[in-house]
Amino acid sequence: MKNGFFRGHGLGNDYLVMDPTDLTFKLTVGKIRGICDRHWGLGSDGILALVPSKNADFGLRIFNPDGSEAEKSGNGLRIFARYLHATGKTKKKQFTVETKGGLVSISLHLDRHGDAAAATVEMGQASFQPAALPCTLPMDELIQVPIEAAGRSLQFTGVSVGNPHCVLFKKAGEAWSREDLLTIGPALENHPLFPKRTNVQLTVPTGPKEIYILIWERGAGETQASGSSSCAAASAAVRLGLVKSPVTVKMPGGMLNIEVAHDFSLTMKGPVAEVARGALSPSFVRTLR
Repeated sequence: MKNGFFRGHGLGNDYLVMDPTDLTFKLTVGKIRGICDRHWGLGSDGILALVPSKNADFGLRIFNPDGSEAEKSGNGLRIFARYLHATGKTKKKQFTVETKGGLVSISLHLDRHGDAAAATVEMGQASFQPAALPCTLPMDELIQVPIEAAGRSLQFTGVSVGNPHCVLFKKAGEAWSREDLLTIGPALENHPLFPKRTNVQLTVPTGPKEIYILIWERGAGETQASGSSSCAAASAAVRLGLVKSPVTVKMPGGMLNIEVAHDFSLTMKGPVAEVARGALSPSFVRTLR
C-alpha cells in the first residue's frame, strides 16, 4: 500500500509505523511535523520507520512529532514489534531490533486471537555518567544534582537508557502536579546542561516496589506513558534506594513492569494495541512540505 501507515499505542502513547520504501516522499522534518499534527494531519506522538539493519533482524528509526530523532522508545519498540508480527514481516515471537540507542531483544506475548497483546523488551543498561546523556557537568555520576529551572531550585538524577532522562523525586506521600510538569518539563528539556536536550520524569515512590511518574518527552511534550521514561525512573529509584526491583511504574496512561538487574540492565514488559491501518490521501501528501 503506497503511503501506508500502521497506528498503535502503548498505554496511550501513540505512534505511526511506516515503511519508507512504500512512501512516495522522504520523511523530512517538515513532512513529519505535518503528518504528526493532531489538527491538520493524521496526529501522532511520533513516527516509527522500518529500516535495514546489518546487526539485527530489523532496524528502526524513531522520529518525534517535532521532526527530531529519538535514540530509543520503549512504547515505540512494543508498537513496532506488534506491527512486524501483525503485518507478516515476521512470524517469530522473539527477534532483535537495532535503534540509534542500541540493539534490543523483544519477546511477544500473544493473546487467544493470536495478536501480540504485550511484549517484553530487553532495554539495555542504564548509565548515570554525564557523557552518556550527554550532560556538561564534570562529575562521575549524575546523582541528586542541584539544578535551577523554571525559577525553582531542584535536584535531578541523570540517566541514559540509550536516550537521555532527567529524573526528579518527591518524597513518598507528596505529589507532583500537572502544572509542575508543564513548567519544569520544557525548562529542563532545553536546559543548557543538556546539549542534546532531555526527557523529564517527575517521580514519587508509592510503595516498596512502585513509583508514579509524570512524563515530559523531548520533542513531544506531555505524554500519557513512556517505556524509556519508566526504565529511567525505575533505575534512578533503585539507585537511590527508594524502591526495589522489580518496579511497577504507574503513569496517567497505565502501568509497566520494569526489572532492574544488579548491573542496571533493564527489562520492560507491557501491553500494546493496534488501532488502525490505512494510507495517507494523495491530496494530503501534496500539502506536505
